[in-house]
Amino acid sequence: MPSQTIQWFPGHMAKTRRLITENLGSVDIVLELLDARIPASSKNPEIDRLIGTKPRLTVLTKSSLADPDATARWIDSSDGKMLAVDTVTGEGVKAIAPAVRQILADKLKRYAEKGMKGRAVRAMIVGIPNVGKSSLVNRLSGGKKAKVEDRPGVTVTKQWVPTSIGIELLDMPGVLWPRFDDRATGERLAFTGAIRDAILDTEELGAALCRDLFRDHRDLFCGRYKLDPAELDGASPYELLCAVARKRGFLLSGGELNTERASEILLDEFREGRIGRITLDPAPERKPEKKEQTKPEPAPETPRNDGEEES
Repeated sequence: MPSQTIQWFPGHMAKTRRLITENLGSVDIVLELLDARIPASSKNPEIDRLIGTKPRLTVLTKSSLADPDATARWIDSSDGKMLAVDTVTGEGVKAIAPAVRQILADKLKRYAEKGMKGRAVRAMIVGIPNVGKSSLVNRLSGGKKAKVEDRPGVTVTKQWVPTSIGIELLDMPGVLWPRFDDRATGERLAFTGAIRDAILDTEELGAALCRDLFRDHRDLFCGRYKLDPAELDGASPYELLCAVARKRGFLLSGGELNTERASEILLDEFREGRIGRITLDPAPERKPEKKEQTKPEPAPETPRNDGEEES
């Protein structure tokens, strides 16, 4: 387990908070992107304060890397204003425009009454670093309009991007919050690549990921690295990391285990979905299904007893 709480808040993130506030009045809706693997941990608690009552659609990104059942439960627990997408496969992306228009139905109706039918909807995209904002912008715009790299902090200024679906997108830089009160939140953000790897202790992070995967996704973890779970019961996080290094044959001169290399491979394979489709944040319980109300059966007809036959 990391010896200290993970923190990363570069200066441009404070600027992003100001940009969100300053540009909120020029958009109709906010698209808040969350990582489907960590829907709770990737939710910036400051976004609610910054956007206030502005209409919002929550988009769970990287859904092909997350447990589909967990994703369904997160969506089921929402108020109907959440959907899942994957910008690599394109799955779910076409559902964004209809969802936006449904949320803004009353506003769009007022526009039409004023003779402004067909006016482009303006949407601000917000989320943590490396959550897939620029990839989604490129999908929706039909071309590479925004710079995309698989590392946090690439987009550092706002970008207006037109699309062919009647929505103009304002892509904001990724923004975290100054302090993670919960250590697990900081770790999960680091596991998924939302925090720059260069500031982290790779071995400690790898050991922490081993701990969580062995605890909550044992079959996938042990299956990927050909480990015997019975032999590892009670093992420390570092011992789990050593087991991965040993199975993969990561050795230094003299036969010492190369746990740093094992950590790098473990993090890469988790982020690429090679270990399996994994959601780290516990998903909400499913809502109980509503029972259909059945009409009461009619009371049986009272037998005639007046001695007369029915005609």
